Amino acid sequence: MKLATLKDGTRDGRLVVVSRDITRYTEVAHIAPTLQAALDDWASVSVRLDEVAATLAAGTAPAHRFHEREAHSPLPRAYQWADASAYVNHVELVRKARNAEMPDSFWTDPLMYQGGSDSFLAPRAPIVMPEDESLGIDMEGEVAVIVDDVAMGASEDDARNAIRLIMLVNDVSLRALVPGELAKGFGFFQSKPSSAFSPVAVTPDELGDAWDGGKVHLPLLVSYNGAAFGRANAGVDMTFDFPRLIAHAARTRPLSAGTIIGSGTVSNKEGDGPGRPVADGGAGYSCIAEIRMIETIRDGAPKTPFMRFGDTVRIEMKDDNGRSIFGAIEQTVEPYRE
Repeated sequence: MKLATLKDGTRDGRLVVVSRDITRYTEVAHIAPTLQAALDDWASVSVRLDEVAATLAAGTAPAHRFHEREAHSPLPRAYQWADASAYVNHVELVRKARNAEMPDSFWTDPLMYQGGSDSFLAPRAPIVMPEDESLGIDMEGEVAVIVDDVAMGASEDDARNAIRLIMLVNDVSLRALVPGELAKGFGFFQSKPSSAFSPVAVTPDELGDAWDGGKVHLPLLVSYNGAAFGRANAGVDMTFDFPRLIAHAARTRPLSAGTIIGSGTVSNKEGDGPGRPVADGGAGYSCIAEIRMIETIRDGAPKTPFMRFGDTVRIEMKDDNGRSIFGAIEQTVEPYRE
């Protein structure tokens, strides 16, 4: 089943069921007005939504053309957004870039921060930033899951069973602000502005064999200004899978239905070293910080600038037949003006 939230002038939009080829949708306000409402009563509501999805597939449900530009993030706002760094290769490279040591514990204990969840961006909305390109504007292509209620101290098996939906993320980062904020010992805030999620969220069964219960084994396709930038496989080099991340988040607190858990930047190694750019035949990168680190290792200094006004990023994932699964996040960086 595939679900989306259409913009309708309200804060939370309205929930719709989308066809598998993401070309059509049908209204489901009589079942659940919003995605959060559906998640709050998932056991019963999901059955009815699945029935609607079956009639939409059969061509017997009233249908309208689905336009990705009309979609908000599946949850325009959420009770909680916790983002991890499950691809420890990425953490290692980024820390090297700012001359920060890599603690051994990062390979055994997940790294996670609690992000702002009150104002997610629509997947085709611009990334609006203060008129200062020196902030180090960066995209971060990720995978995320939305969970049902998770009890405090939940096991990884319980966490796996709580995964309800999967989607993609552009976790926007301001790299120039990160070192100063972390140096204060209190974590990210200004360096992590609003994130955007894919137009469509899907139930795990929609991924077929690409979903193993904890990881998505498909390339995350990242294009930057129209050129291929990354195609790292989300199921490779993921040190901590989603059940581990969810259990980590729930160690000392329960998680409410609708909590979003992010994977962190998808990142692949090549042998024992960092990956190569797509232009050189490698899997490329899901953020600019990584290629800058590779350039530093290779050339002594980075040459790829961070995002500037007018730059565009596209993040998408396709099935084995080349069909888009979640729709595409496509955003342009624009200056903020009152």
